[in-house]
Amino acid sequence: MIRSMTGFGDASTEEDNLHLALELRSLNNRYFKAVIRLPEAIAGLEAELESKLRKRVHRGSFTMTVKLRIGGEAAVSRVNDGALQSYLEHLETLHARVPDQSVRIDLTALLMLPGVMEPSDDESVLMSKSRSVLFKLLDEAIERMDKMRLVEGEALAADLLKQRDVIAEHIDIVKARAPKVIDEYHQRLRNRIDELMARAELKVDEHDLIREVAVFADRADISEETARIAGHLEQFAQVIQRHNEEPAGRTLDFLAQEMLREANTMASKSNDTDISRAVVVVKSAIDRIKEQAQNVE
Repeated sequence: MIRSMTGFGDASTEEDNLHLALELRSLNNRYFKAVIRLPEAIAGLEAELESKLRKRVHRGSFTMTVKLRIGGEAAVSRVNDGALQSYLEHLETLHARVPDQSVRIDLTALLMLPGVMEPSDDESVLMSKSRSVLFKLLDEAIERMDKMRLVEGEALAADLLKQRDVIAEHIDIVKARAPKVIDEYHQRLRNRIDELMARAELKVDEHDLIREVAVFADRADISEETARIAGHLEQFAQVIQRHNEEPAGRTLDFLAQEMLREANTMASKSNDTDISRAVVVVKSAIDRIKEQAQNVE
């Protein structure tokens, strides 16, 4: 079944005093786009997480947020002496420029400066611990997100099939009406010519009348267009109802474009009120399909 591109999934775990929580949100997008927010300590895993996500989904705008909390002895941070010394030397340089000003150093403020406090674990060790855990959490989050997207996809499928049925119903009306249009034109043309000829006491050549009707019939023939739309509708239903994980959104959008092209051709060929009304309903349903297809993965 088809999937919506809107969904949410999350997962969390705690292992070896390491608490990790991952949230994954997806929204509509014509292509694949990922925004990954990681704590600075494990920012190096961004490319690997994006690659893994890309293998599991096809299109949409995804936002992944990871929260990290370190417990136990590993939570104790250490002071980066080099960074702290650099800040102090910079303060001394500034003080030398304004020697008459008294300077008070707030150690608490210094410890809050970027790079002064570091996790006790080496960054490479922390990344190694987090990698396998995050991959597992990402799989869980994707599974939960997909469940939500499948539920919304069922609603989308129901609406898309409803619009398909509307199109099929009105194409049947067009197909039934088309031969009558030719007959009615033939009859109107004969009546008009007979009326004009009666006044002039002349007779019309039957072959000329048949030729004129044939030209009109060829110009107003929409059998090819109705046959193509019927074929598109059949393929449309197959795409919606197939049971695999292949993305369907772009295929549905393409089929809608093709059906709209055929409907526009029918509208330009037809000079019959009933057919024109049916085509208007068909085009309205196709527009609805195009709108909904933007929500399908």
